[in-house]
Amino acid sequence: MRSSVVMVAQPVGPLEPSPRAPRAARRSRARSFAQAPLLWRVLLRIDRALILLTGRLRVTGDVPDELRGGPLLLAANHIGNIDALVLMAACGRRRLALRFLATGGLFDAPVLGPVLRRCGHLRANRGKANAAEALDDVVRSLEEDPRPVLVYPEGRLSLEPGLWPERGKTGVARMALASTAPVIPVSQWGAHEAMCYGMLRIEGFRDVRVLLSSWFAAIRRRPVLRVHFGDPVDLSDLSAHRPGDARRARDRIMRAITAGLVPLRADEPDVPSHEDPTRPITDQRSPWRP
Repeated sequence: MRSSVVMVAQPVGPLEPSPRAPRAARRSRARSFAQAPLLWRVLLRIDRALILLTGRLRVTGDVPDELRGGPLLLAANHIGNIDALVLMAACGRRRLALRFLATGGLFDAPVLGPVLRRCGHLRANRGKANAAEALDDVVRSLEEDPRPVLVYPEGRLSLEPGLWPERGKTGVARMALASTAPVIPVSQWGAHEAMCYGMLRIEGFRDVRVLLSSWFAAIRRRPVLRVHFGDPVDLSDLSAHRPGDARRARDRIMRAITAGLVPLRADEPDVPSHEDPTRPITDQRSPWRP
């Protein structure tokens, strides 16, 4: 996020609810969804109930049927502590039994780690010598398992002043180029209102209480949680072996995410109307900010 170049993102199309799929397509989606581990399908049902309790979920766009059942990457902006839960619920509505590429620390947790492994999620060891192994793991997993993989290109929750997407890393771009998997940009807005940023590290019950109190406040307010599935990002002219193409692919993916985000936050074009005093803010503006 050190470049001062500002690129304008334009909406990729009207944000309308996805039309109801034909009966044959619905059956195909149901079969694909049923391939997910039973534990994960149970957790998705619990998650749906939690999101219905938390706010009002609005999902627009869809993943084309012709892209289902094959290698597929979902690339989303990262805006809050529970936006992964919102994405799970949104993917559930579109019958997508997604898998997450999650930071390695989560896999080391006593209870969460075994659950993540049992459900087929993928580990990314950020900042470690073997971090590059995540790319090979994703490429191999995309070939072996038809369930889509969701990645946060930013690598962390956005600390940009207006909560626009940060520059992003080239990881998801390199995965897409190496696997030739289509990339669906996923834009979301509103999850940052459901729980505050809190602390960098949770060290005691007081830290947990801060997070839970903000969530209970959101339950009373019932914020609108918006998720939009955009059109596939065209990377057909780029190659995994050509220098600079990973960066070019990253730029296209981030522009597509931002383009879908613009209409979702049309009433908040500069900064979020919801104030979160616990969220640290950098002095680097997003290069994709309209």
